[in-house]
Amino acid sequence: MRNVFTIVRKELRAYFVSPIAYVVLTGFLLLGGWFFFNLLSRFNVLLSIYTQLQQGAADQLNLNEFVIAPLMHNLSIVLVILVPMITMRAYAEEKKGGTYELLLTSPLRTGEIVLGKFLASFVFICIMLGLTGVYPAVLIAFGNPEIGVLLAGYLGLLLLATSFVAVGLLTSSFTENQIIAAVSGLVATLLLYIIGWPADTAGEVLGPLLRYLSVTEHFAEMVNGLIDTQDLVYFASLILLSLFLTQRSVESLRWR
Repeated sequence: MRNVFTIVRKELRAYFVSPIAYVVLTGFLLLGGWFFFNLLSRFNVLLSIYTQLQQGAADQLNLNEFVIAPLMHNLSIVLVILVPMITMRAYAEEKKGGTYELLLTSPLRTGEIVLGKFLASFVFICIMLGLTGVYPAVLIAFGNPEIGVLLAGYLGLLLLATSFVAVGLLTSSFTENQIIAAVSGLVATLLLYIIGWPADTAGEVLGPLLRYLSVTEHFAEMVNGLIDTQDLVYFASLILLSLFLTQRSVESLRWR
């Protein structure tokens, strides 16, 4: 594990000595803040309208339903775009800079290289999502959201982002061009996000399959506060499959 942590430190240092990390973090927080305060403003308007119309009707409004759930879904769309920007350099930059061959001929095992780069991106994602904790903190301080549903939503957002990281690393391992890696990662994550859209008209066999393959379906369940074993197995399978394919991709280059 010492070799893995060495790669993690190297990758994190590479993120934060370049402007990529700061641009991504700033963009994510700006968009998240914009979504949050607009949703909160809308909730306050609805609350005042309900209060004026009928006494007690305001109790029907729920912070989780009108603020937190839409915020989570909006952030998931932003992650579709930003995660490929985070992972695009993982392998492509090594190949372009000529350090990939040195990495592959080092005493490091392929699994250690893949795991180290994955954990570095995972830590960066955790930092991103952790910084958005200020939004639910505001709701907890001044409102009464359901904490269990809130935590389930954040778990779903973390699993979705981690799945996108694994997929993005896989696409980065195929090319030495960071732009191609980013676009390929964006296409792959976007496909996972929208693949379930035609499920209602796809028939009795294909429809359920498309729903199961869609990250949106599993993520939406967790945003609603439902943590199902099926959803956890889906995310774990997607992450492990992507890492396995990445390991095979890197391994194939090692023996060329």
